[in-house]
Amino acid sequence: MSKKQHPLYPLQFEPILKEKVWGGDQLASVLQKTDAPGMGESWELSAVPGDVSTVRHGPLAGTSLQNLITTYGAELLGEKVYQTFGNQFPLLFKFIDAAKDLSVQVHPDDALAKKRHDCFGKTEMWYVMHTQAEARLILGFNRAMNQETYEQALHAGRITEVLQNEPVSTGDTFFIAPGTVHAIGSGVLLAEIQQTSDITYRIYDWDRPDAQGNFRELHTEQALDAINFAASEARVSYREAFNTPVTLVSNAYFETRKWKLNAHQQMTHEARDSFTVWMCVAGSASLKTATVTLPMPMGTTLLVPACVSTYQIESNEATLLEVFIP
Repeated sequence: MSKKQHPLYPLQFEPILKEKVWGGDQLASVLQKTDAPGMGESWELSAVPGDVSTVRHGPLAGTSLQNLITTYGAELLGEKVYQTFGNQFPLLFKFIDAAKDLSVQVHPDDALAKKRHDCFGKTEMWYVMHTQAEARLILGFNRAMNQETYEQALHAGRITEVLQNEPVSTGDTFFIAPGTVHAIGSGVLLAEIQQTSDITYRIYDWDRPDAQGNFRELHTEQALDAINFAASEARVSYREAFNTPVTLVSNAYFETRKWKLNAHQQMTHEARDSFTVWMCVAGSASLKTATVTLPMPMGTTLLVPACVSTYQIESNEATLLEVFIP
């Protein structure tokens, strides 16, 4: 390990902004991420090669997430997480603003991604932060499908006729298992939590060119082996509660809890052998330790190292997502 220059503290990272053909202006107007229009994604916390996050503030400002892991190891990640993943950060956190429909796509599971790309698969979840009128997601199929009927619809130009459209509103939550055909529809702003992977197989892209007049690559053949044609329920049902955690998603890759706050909360994670990530998806809060106070307006993502086991979150009105490795 490299020499430790400073003790760890809760960390915010510089957003990595991605201009997209379907991007809008809510990353600028709602989340204050940028002045530039057309941005579709803000990668809040990433160790994807070529897109590695850097610390925004404090003594470690400018340090990459990769260097933090190399230097601090289990202090940052947790002993169990570090033993499992080594110097690989296992999760990727984003805010996504879809002014237009995203491509219809599918992600591989761990086995297929390892075989083809030598990387993690892509298990992910969405939390809807804001919607415009008639907002929807595409999630799976609206009828019983198999490879033969799917290929018939695709090659006949009728793929949109067999896709399931799911109306959405603020607070709706979805678990997107690998193999689920999906797309984010226009007018949706959401938080995405996923495995560290940038592998996407595009099935259909609405026959639209990019800004240079080119059509984006489709992955028709690769997608075939990845698609799960069995019906699956992506929507997550949960009951709201104030000032207590409500588990939205829990699997081998991550656990996500929702906190709806109208009072200050003392957090103690002494038994948790994992880092914790907080995403503010509504309202505002602040996170305080003995040495650091970090404001958390809507759109803020913070990484609390595993070694920081006690802190306070202060808020009179906020909705937060708490994420860790179970």
